[in-house]
Amino acid sequence: MPTPHNTAKVGDIAETVLLPGDPLRAKFIAENFLEDAVQFNSVRNMFGFTGTYKGKKVSVMGTGMGCASIGIYSYELIHMYGVKNLIRIGSCGAMVPNVKLGDIVMAAGASTDTNYAHQYHLPGTFSAIASYELLSLAVEAAKANNFPYVVGNVLSSDIFYNDVEEWKDWTKMGIMAAEMESFALYCNAARAGVNALSIFTVSDSMVTKEEMTTEERQTGFKNMIKVALEVAANV
Repeated sequence: MPTPHNTAKVGDIAETVLLPGDPLRAKFIAENFLEDAVQFNSVRNMFGFTGTYKGKKVSVMGTGMGCASIGIYSYELIHMYGVKNLIRIGSCGAMVPNVKLGDIVMAAGASTDTNYAHQYHLPGTFSAIASYELLSLAVEAAKANNFPYVVGNVLSSDIFYNDVEEWKDWTKMGIMAAEMESFALYCNAARAGVNALSIFTVSDSMVTKEEMTTEERQTGFKNMIKVALEVAANV
């Protein structure tokens, strides 16, 4: 049934959905990677499309930025539309020297400075982790295509422009990159018993201060999209 944020009807959305933050990237993926793509949502310009990839029904939908935004969209996809596999695709900032521009980062776990998990009234600290099934498929796809990748823990931060360099403290615990959504996605998936995975392209480095060019982003992001679609086709 339609929600305040999504006009799709049950059945319009596939059980596997790719989730870029940018709705225009969802449109790009639908137009360039999916066959027979049909748009199912445009509320708040948060575009969503369903098509096929290698004969498998796959959807792609924007989520916006931050845990609050992806928390809403992923919750509705899971509980109102029956989505079983949610694959976040986006950019991240490297926090350690061995993670380079253009590398694919797969978030086995997501740490956070948010208070998103307070809603579950847990008597301790929740460890938000990816679906091993999806993660394994992503690793296989990256290896098959000879794409450089790393697997590990990321930081889902509420703050993009931080007044202090707190990221240096997180690296002491092995955090390798920063983004803004995965913790909420993993929490929603865990609570509902479905699969979630975040895959990123490193677009900049907090260590070296390097940033990808527009051309490098296009190439690097296509590699990430390819991996995500291969996961979608095989799950």
